[in-house]
Parts: sequence; C-alpha cells; structure tokens
Amino acid sequence: MTQTVTVRVPAKVNVQLSVGGARPDGFHDLANVFLAVGLYDEVTVTPADELRVTCSGPDADQVPLDRTNLAARAALELARRHGIEPAVHLHIAKDIPVAGGMAGGSADGAGALLACDALWGTGASRAELLDICAELGSDVPFSLVGGAALGIGRGERLRTLDVGGTFHWVFAVAERGLSTPAVFREFDRLNEGVRIPEPVASQELFDALAKGDAAALAATVSNDLQPAALSLFPALADTLAAGRSSGALAALVSGSGPTTAFLAADAESARTVAGALRASGTCRTVRVTDGPAQGATIM
Repeated sequence: MTQTVTVRVPAKVNVQLSVGGARPDGFHDLANVFLAVGLYDEVTVTPADELRVTCSGPDADQVPLDRTNLAARAALELARRHGIEPAVHLHIAKDIPVAGGMAGGSADGAGALLACDALWGTGASRAELLDICAELGSDVPFSLVGGAALGIGRGERLRTLDVGGTFHWVFAVAERGLSTPAVFREFDRLNEGVRIPEPVASQELFDALAKGDAAALAATVSNDLQPAALSLFPALADTLAAGRSSGALAALVSGSGPTTAFLAADAESARTVAGALRASGTCRTVRVTDGPAQGATIM
C-alpha cells in the first residue's frame, strides 16, 4: 500500500450561472458553466490512527478541521462504501481563496476522495467517484473533472465542454468571505413574487469557449447570483468598477462570491488589470491565472 498520496485540484470560475426558482427541497435548478482555473489546493493523505484534518496556507484558520470538512466527508463516505476504517491524516495545503465562490471546499472534497481511493486501492470506478462527489455537494463533481463543463440539476450533473484556447483571468480576493447559503437566501428574497424562468445555458457561450474567443466569451458571461452577492457585500461594486476601468473584457462575481473575476484579452492585459486592482485598494489580494485547468490529479 502506498504510504502517501497527494492530489492537486483546481479552483473554478462560473462563466455562466443561471439560477431557477427554489425547489421543494430548498435547492435551485441551475445551468452552471464551470471553467477550471490554475489556482490549486493540494490534499495529501497518509495512514494514521484515526481520521484527522489539518490545513495550511492563506486563511487556513477559517477552514473547519472536523468531520464537516468536505475532505473528511469524502474519506468517510468512500470508507463506508468499501468497508474500510477511515484512519487517515488529511492535510490540505490551501491556495484557493476560502469562502470565495471558487469551490475551494469542493476541490478539497474531490482531492481527498481521489487521494483516499489511491491510498486504499479501492478501485472505485469513475462513476462511483462522481456519485460520491454529487452526494458531497453541487460543485464537487466538477472539481474532480476539471476543464470546462455544463452542470445541470443543482449543478452536479455534468456535460464536458470543448475549449479551443487559453483564457486569461484576474481574481480579486475580498476582505471577507460570503456564505453560499446566505447568498441563495438573498437571491430568493430579492426575487420574491417574481416568476423565475427555467435556467438555460447559452449556446453563444459554448461557441465562444470552443473557439477560444475571449471577446465573445466576455459578451456572454453572466451570474444570476451577482445581485444577491452585491446586496450582501455592496463594496464589491467598487472592485468590479476598478477592474472594468482598467481594461478587463468582463467583470463578474465568481459564483456566490465574494471573489470577483476579470476576463482579460491576453496575459499582458491580465497583468495590467491586476496592477490596477492592487492599486485600487478595493480588495485584499489579487491573483492572475488562466484556464482551462486539469481536474483533480494525483501528483
């Protein structure tokens, strides 16, 4: 049996997040177009006397280290299904912003699942791993798959999408986090009494991804949760304005926020946008990267 397995797993940006009305189970139907980007967490698993979770990196103090952590839940569920004692030490090296709308927690769940599968030699099929991911959370299956994909249902049912080039992104990390459930509650509050149409993915957006056309992608990106995120965190409007005025092709809140995402024409333009955002004083840190990125990968 291997003694240590490390898995690298990417952040995501939602280039389209179309949200339907609340379902009877409290979830919302989504048309959610994910793009994996090159900011990564690494999850390392080693045998231990009992399940424990540790974390290092930016904002590691905000990451739960108990069994509510998605990495711990992934290990527990895989162990349960295969009759294994979940006696492992899970170490998460964070580089994806915490509570930032970039699926960092979901990434850790997918990373732990793949790492424990390799450590224990469970031989779980891809379908079983994706099934466990879907049980853990709406964004977890995409963290395993990476690249670009359309997520439907509550986002967990995936169809991979073609991407014909590299897209350059700048991410502005906010001074504090936002809770995804709180943002959805605010979405419901803002849309009370409004008939919300069924969420539909944009064919123009698929075409822009397939061509690798940043300008066409910029014209089609959208996020139905952005008004709710701005309602809860009004200062994000200043960050979005700073990025737009510095030449970003598109500016939007990433997922449920509060990280804001800026699509740039090329690598040089991304550096310009990043410099302007740093100078604007409207965010805590700025990260420059590109996508698509590979999904969860054993190192």
